[in-house]
Amino acid sequence: MSEQPHILDAVYQVILDRKATPSDTSYTASLMQKGLDKILKKLGEEATEVVIAGKGGIREEVVYETADLFFHTLVLLGYQDIPLEAVYDELRRRFGLSGIAEKASRTP
Repeated sequence: MSEQPHILDAVYQVILDRKATPSDTSYTASLMQKGLDKILKKLGEEATEVVIAGKGGIREEVVYETADLFFHTLVLLGYQDIPLEAVYDELRRRFGLSGIAEKASRTP
């Protein structure tokens, strides 16, 4: 039995496929075609919606809006040709470090 890919990896692959072979019926392809500013605007909107949902405290809304934020973050990564593994690597690098120590280790 083969192991299924992590859902973020699977969604990211679909995003890359939509970028490579755009379709008139694909929301992702339309975002890619509209460019970076549109993608960033959507990402900002979704981040704000997560904040509002978090403040509201309704679990289902937080989950729904977080999924939208993750999706649009993946669109940005795909648009800029940043592999999802690069984000995983950065999270692995930070894992187990104090947030304060990690921030202090960054170069300006």
